[in-house]
Amino acid sequence: MMNRNIENQEPKFFGRRKGRVIRKAKGFLLENMLPQLRVVESKDFNKEKMFGSNDLEVCLEIGFGDGQHIYGQAKNNPQTGYVGVEVFQNGVANLLSLISGIKEGDNLPCKIDANSFEVKNIRIYDDDMRKLFQKIPDNFFDKVFLLFPDPWPKKKHASRRFVNDDNLKEISRVLKKGGLFRIATDHPVYKCHVLRTMYECKSFYWSAKCGDDWRKEPVDWVRTKYQAKAIREGRRPVWFDYINM
Repeated sequence: MMNRNIENQEPKFFGRRKGRVIRKAKGFLLENMLPQLRVVESKDFNKEKMFGSNDLEVCLEIGFGDGQHIYGQAKNNPQTGYVGVEVFQNGVANLLSLISGIKEGDNLPCKIDANSFEVKNIRIYDDDMRKLFQKIPDNFFDKVFLLFPDPWPKKKHASRRFVNDDNLKEISRVLKKGGLFRIATDHPVYKCHVLRTMYECKSFYWSAKCGDDWRKEPVDWVRTKYQAKAIREGRRPVWFDYINM
């Protein structure tokens, strides 16, 4: 990803929006279930409307991949609301499959009710996060997760990295004071980029108390297939927990 091009123009997106052919079951979920969970407009960012209560924490996951982390978090914390953002349609379809339990080969229902499933506390935005920022009110989220974003390791692509000054300003705005901003990465270039960029950003402070803190899985962590693959391939994940000032 990169910064906004010209004012009033959509930011240019770098990356995939679709991968393998989406088969029948997941296509059914995208068509029939996603509209029930989708958030699009400013008016959608109302806790009562989203989750049926104003008295709950709400978390944001930017780029939820195949949905394993946000689904696990939502299942483990039914009293918390989760908003997931992912532009990759195959990932969105996979999250819907996790929520519904519907897999390829299953008999598909005539109708689907997203509120009939065990996990009811997830809402989805299936487009570029930068287009959504302007629709989110100040101090709306209690936590923001940015987990294993594309590292764009080449120097000429550095401006595409999601951790940049413009996005950090928006994250600080939509996150409550004292709220958590967690970044996870397994890429050495991105580790250095996060350390340098977040050090220069005065809106957050790093909560690590000792040198090993960032190498330990957070106590509420949900392991994912991506993380397991990184470890198998010799890439060691780290977790940066920053607090919004």
